[in-house]
Amino acid sequence: MKNAFTYKNLEDIAGDCKKRGLPIRFEKHLDILYEPVEVGGRKAGNRLAIHPMEGSDASADGKPGELTFRRWKRFGSGGAKIIWGEAAAVAPEGRSNPHQLMMRKENSAELAELVKQTRHAHREKFGIAADLLIGIQLTHAGRQCSEKPFIAFHSPVHDSFGVPGLKGKPIPADYPIASDDYLKSLEDAYLEAARVAKDAGFDFVDIKQCHSYLPNELLAARSRPGDYGGSLKNRRRFIFNVVRRIRETLGDEILVASRLNVYDGVPHKKDSKTGEGAPVAYEIPYVWGWGADQRNPQKEDLSEPKKLVEALSSLGVAMFSISVGSPYWSPHLVRPFNKPVTGEYLSPEHPLVGVYRHFRLTDEMQRAFPIVPMLGAGYSWLRQFLLNAAAANIAEGGVAIAGVGRTAFAYPDFAADGRERGTLNSRKVCLADSMCSNMLRAWTDAGEKVPAGCPVRDSKYKPFCKELK
Repeated sequence: MKNAFTYKNLEDIAGDCKKRGLPIRFEKHLDILYEPVEVGGRKAGNRLAIHPMEGSDASADGKPGELTFRRWKRFGSGGAKIIWGEAAAVAPEGRSNPHQLMMRKENSAELAELVKQTRHAHREKFGIAADLLIGIQLTHAGRQCSEKPFIAFHSPVHDSFGVPGLKGKPIPADYPIASDDYLKSLEDAYLEAARVAKDAGFDFVDIKQCHSYLPNELLAARSRPGDYGGSLKNRRRFIFNVVRRIRETLGDEILVASRLNVYDGVPHKKDSKTGEGAPVAYEIPYVWGWGADQRNPQKEDLSEPKKLVEALSSLGVAMFSISVGSPYWSPHLVRPFNKPVTGEYLSPEHPLVGVYRHFRLTDEMQRAFPIVPMLGAGYSWLRQFLLNAAAANIAEGGVAIAGVGRTAFAYPDFAADGRERGTLNSRKVCLADSMCSNMLRAWTDAGEKVPAGCPVRDSKYKPFCKELK
């Protein structure tokens, strides 16, 4: 798809939304974005957040590196009052790349320094940091682990995709699933990671359940035998145990949140004729996706995600970040884009359709649980108009907090600019060109991992583009 973003003003983009039958609304006045919001008894000073954005720049032992500190300090001075920190593995074998952060006791001092410097950058710019909430995302990459895949179940629609732990080859039919004993040991690892986060000064931990990583995959494990598969009660056992143990052990010393897929969708592959993404072949009933209608999995069925959120809220989960799809086989669902990652499919839909899907599903979840703050996604493609859409969604009760991911790489001070200028600078916004995603997956000719950032807007990352293999 050619660059679909040709809008010069709010009227242009609002008119195109109307023409396409997409009820995306835009509010000219942004004041509502800068009102405080309560999360689990704590106050965030505004309703803007930064989504987890990792840079593949930690040390080999999972400590934050120079570029990690630089990125987080830029986030800290950017003005968003919720920094939903990047994915950090709870176990060495659970890393998605060898330069991902790890939550372990040996890294405690460096993680505490990361929090300290982020808060200092915020306080230095805005005079106060008491209303800044900083979290960290606890993760296990599952079938996307860099050393070897850990799968919750076999799936004919997912096993055909290559995985990094098998050097890009698909999952063989005889590959073993992660055992119940291993999952039980991971519950211990999540608790220990949460304890490390608390000691480092984080305000909250996110138990990551999105984007096809292991806890997300377990939610769809209908075909899995044993304690963690089959019924919804079993499929939610892992997340229940993890949340319950963190809450019982650490109490209110640290909040628990979760970034949750409410719809996995159907994997897509490139159509050889059009180059666009097309759904892979699948059988009905479709039992391989969470939040998908089993009779028509290209439609959502949020009945189980709503049951999960209701139950997790009762256990003390204070906030949910709503997402959809997987960057590995349905990137147009996760992040509406103009240009795909190198070698991947063109978007099969106009990006505004994907933006509205995010808004619509988040709206449905927020209205189902009006007192539980939901954090919405899908904003970055809207460029300089993203805050206008966020203000409209919040004003209408469709979301409590609006977050950005790719935009934070390109434009970390978007929140401060929005407040000072009443609009965003079109020369600083994310272009949805997938450059940061290319970098996240890239290696140099020398076999070194390329750190991820925005080489278009941040000159620090331009030299790394020249080294891409």
